[in-house]
Amino acid sequence: MSKKINSLAVLLTVFLLSACSSLPRIVPDMDSQSAKTIQIKGGRGILTAQQSQTILDKFKNSNSDNLVLEKHLAVEQAITGSPLVAGNKVTLLVDGPATYASMFAAIREARDHINMETYIFEDDATGKQFSDLLVDKQKQGVQVNLIYDSVGTLNTSREFFQPLLDAGAQVLEFNPVNPALVRKGWEVNQRDHRKLLIIDGKIAFVGGINISSVYSSGSFRKFRRAPQADDSDIPWRDTQVRMDGPVVSEFQKLFITTWEKQKGPTLASKNYYPTIASQGPDIVRAIGSTPDDPYSLIYATLISAIQHAEAKVYLTNAYFIPDPQLREALKDAVKRGVDVRLVLPSKTDSALVLYASRSFYSELLTGGVKIYERQDALLHSKTVLIDGVWSTIGSTNLDWRSFVYNQEINAVILGQQFGNQMQVMFDRDLSASKEITLEDWQQRPMTDQLKEFGAGLWARWL
Repeated sequence: MSKKINSLAVLLTVFLLSACSSLPRIVPDMDSQSAKTIQIKGGRGILTAQQSQTILDKFKNSNSDNLVLEKHLAVEQAITGSPLVAGNKVTLLVDGPATYASMFAAIREARDHINMETYIFEDDATGKQFSDLLVDKQKQGVQVNLIYDSVGTLNTSREFFQPLLDAGAQVLEFNPVNPALVRKGWEVNQRDHRKLLIIDGKIAFVGGINISSVYSSGSFRKFRRAPQADDSDIPWRDTQVRMDGPVVSEFQKLFITTWEKQKGPTLASKNYYPTIASQGPDIVRAIGSTPDDPYSLIYATLISAIQHAEAKVYLTNAYFIPDPQLREALKDAVKRGVDVRLVLPSKTDSALVLYASRSFYSELLTGGVKIYERQDALLHSKTVLIDGVWSTIGSTNLDWRSFVYNQEINAVILGQQFGNQMQVMFDRDLSASKEITLEDWQQRPMTDQLKEFGAGLWARWL
């Protein structure tokens, strides 16, 4: 999430967070969950047990006779209640230019409706490009429904959205910070951190990319810092995924649920749940978490997957402030012989978060976890690859805020083919990163250690 909000908002948010005594919800012991038959949904409904097992068999690690998929997928299904959906085409999108190009192409082809949910929608060149395109589609009769977060978009004036409203689009502000606009059940500390775009109920985009010009350049171009330059022009590194196929209906449910819980105006009558034929070979699970859940569904899913990893856990995350259970899961995986690697930021839009994240390095490095920091880019990506067959991409940071206070959204994608693409992307980030060794880390300046200690005290409120 971007923390680019004004100083007054920062002070207000810190005050509210420091005043909150809520602790992370306890996640049930994953291994105590009784395994159930794994069901897979297709374009025409739930497949038979035999059909489901036939599909799952194709996604086992071909180099092992393990049951890693069945182990954690059965638990995952019990936790989330969200089905695995077959018949999808999943496209990996690296950085803003590729993501926006794909989004713009899909928006231009929209014929029925466009549902969009975002944490940040900035009034800049990129924001205006999106707004103009959405206005044009609304004027063509394509219904546009937009949810934006009030805090995330605090620097964007309400007037920016007026052309959309004038054209007939429906625009909903999530948990407004303006007291005059509050709704029943309003809680300022609960934010909508999701990044979701749905086109005609057939295409869905999910990931970490907001609507902002900070994503205007790719992060793997050669970047030369000007003398005495700050980080304002540093390229942002992020990841999005485009999904064509039946799983889009599951993301649609999450969007409409948020709209209704936020008391949005009645949605125009459109074909929000079209029948979709198989578009490709990929199996996907849509997972959404909200503060109303007894615990974060995405967090529980991730813990389950890490607990059942047998070969590797490759994790990339922008705001890494792991709670004790996540730290233990990563260290326990190393003890089982799992190769655990983290790619984390060396540059950030929040120094406090960066130092809080680094306050956990010593513990993790001592536990055998390998840590790398991405260079020459501001890492904002949130991805995980486990055993080459289980991948997730979404909006969820590995911090207390994402797990406790935010609405988040992730896609879990199964399969060796997509896992290979994730591996290539991870290796590319790794090659642009610097490894942090325990020996070097123990020699860091005392001033840095003091900053980490101070920031670590705020870890659960960041």
